[in-house]
Amino acid sequence: MCGITGIIHLDGQGSVDRILLREMTALLRHRGPDDEGFYEAPGVGLGHRRLSIIDLNTGRQPMGNEDGSIQVVFNGEIYNFLNLRKQLQSKGHLFRTRSDTEVLVHGYEEWGENLAQHLNGMFAFAIWDARHRRLLMARDRVGKKPLYYTTNGNRLLFASELKALLCDPTVKREIDLTAIDDYLAFLYVPSPKTIFKNIYKLPPAHCLVLENGHVQTRPYWELRFAPNSQDERHLANQLDERLAEATRKRLISDVPLGAFLSGGIDSSAVVAHMAPWMNGEPLITASIGFAEERYNELAFARQVAGMYETQHHEFVARPRAMEVIEKIVWHLDEPFGDSSALPTYYVSQLARQVVTVALSGDGGDENYAGYIRRYWHNMMEDRLRSLVPLPLRRGLLGPLGRIYPKYDFLPPPLRLKFLLTNLSCSHEEAYFRDMSMFLPETKQALYSQELKRRLGNYSPAHHFAPHFEKVKHCDLLSRILYIDIKTYMAEDILVKVDRMSMAHSLEVRSPFLDFELMEFVATIPATLKLNGKVSKYILKKSLEHRLPADILYRKKQGFSIPLSDWLRGELRGYVEDTLFSRTAKERGYFDYQEVEKIWQRHLRGITDYSAHIWALLMLELWHRVFVD
Repeated sequence: MCGITGIIHLDGQGSVDRILLREMTALLRHRGPDDEGFYEAPGVGLGHRRLSIIDLNTGRQPMGNEDGSIQVVFNGEIYNFLNLRKQLQSKGHLFRTRSDTEVLVHGYEEWGENLAQHLNGMFAFAIWDARHRRLLMARDRVGKKPLYYTTNGNRLLFASELKALLCDPTVKREIDLTAIDDYLAFLYVPSPKTIFKNIYKLPPAHCLVLENGHVQTRPYWELRFAPNSQDERHLANQLDERLAEATRKRLISDVPLGAFLSGGIDSSAVVAHMAPWMNGEPLITASIGFAEERYNELAFARQVAGMYETQHHEFVARPRAMEVIEKIVWHLDEPFGDSSALPTYYVSQLARQVVTVALSGDGGDENYAGYIRRYWHNMMEDRLRSLVPLPLRRGLLGPLGRIYPKYDFLPPPLRLKFLLTNLSCSHEEAYFRDMSMFLPETKQALYSQELKRRLGNYSPAHHFAPHFEKVKHCDLLSRILYIDIKTYMAEDILVKVDRMSMAHSLEVRSPFLDFELMEFVATIPATLKLNGKVSKYILKKSLEHRLPADILYRKKQGFSIPLSDWLRGELRGYVEDTLFSRTAKERGYFDYQEVEKIWQRHLRGITDYSAHIWALLMLELWHRVFVD
């Protein structure tokens, strides 16, 4: 894995700021501690930090073609690079290295702006074409590798991480208040926006072309759901073979390689598929657990590790988040409220002590319908909606939801307010509510009058609209899975894994996110993903000869931490000193009487507001790291 940077003058004239380029690149050293390289020419400068994985001796970047007219900086891995290399050699291209980077050089010569469509891997790259004065940038299909950019005056700057762009003192740190509203809904800022105005994320599966002073972005891939009619056994066998192949492709490495192992079905599946390909080498696994037993899955991880005789490593996390939390905020670049970033940081730290590359089970939930409670309730709600026309539901259930007592204060059997409100909505509106941490009505109480005035009628729900439009003719579950893949997976899960692993210079590969495998899984009927109340049904069937039933069919636990207990215990003072400081209150975002209510309700055990409090805490810490 690597870090890339660049400065491009839109008019193609003048020399780039060499000091700035080096500062930007140096700030990404954690992404690539092994080497550093630069390319400079009139109007262009490229920088690269390298984490050596393949072709340790000759894979240096920036890398050019024979006459130097094409220059590439690249972050990621191309898993089909050997096949592409053969194709390109058959067309007369000469290769000087064994690295996957050189495939991009000659691939661009052959396919131009269509290069990304030929790649199977995780990547973010930038290619400078000196002859045409053209910059081509692209991100992989699902968003494993990040890429930020900004146009500032007569220049375009890009980098693997937002913080590198902030090295330029002329790049304004002007906070986009709508991004704060987005963050408090989703716990992340969705692409292409960032927390700062005029700084953007290139969305997954998109290319950017800069030519003749103009910047254009376009998508190059789409995931399409078109269920086939093959029988269950055949589909399960096909899935087993395709997941095995996706795993095999991710074992190419010239450095030590292992796997994350939580004991859940996804990471266990990856370990089970890795084992046959290890050729006598020990399979190294890393797990994280907690002292609080109800959050601890180490026993299941040990069971799978024992089955496959892995070289197993464990770490027990304790509530000392204040020791690393500001480091985590720095690595995340933007406000990010998913508290599972903390265990991901720790398990990456543990894995990096013994390997440089780790395979993970990311993508299993979103592709195979793993979030059983949410998906099942979505299906049930939609069946109820189909019985009553929307105008009648809005007129009857909407008012009932508004007057029904707030569910936070009531025992579970009486928590009907949320359900009534959801049933009064369209499916799209209900999905937005399901995915929102702070609901619109909660924000109205939380926000200061000034923030509400400045936001006006803005709603984060609009981020989902174009995605729903693309799958409007699909069945309900397929629509939900598609939106999850495009939003929650790309903007939360994969951001968390990239930043927390790169904090320790660890490369993480995800077999479930092989795009060819994903395209196949998208053809599996929804009823074979969520079968009654059995989630990931077809995946479990495909694994029955590899994993025991108590691993495959146990209740999903999720990668969560004992945050509620920690906030009431060891972290209480840290939260109060930070969240209720004078500095925090003077930012003017919130009505602090409402923040105090949320905090006190949590402390008294009335409501578990741990995720809300963590989100507010991370927002305040982000300001301290990047703004103050």
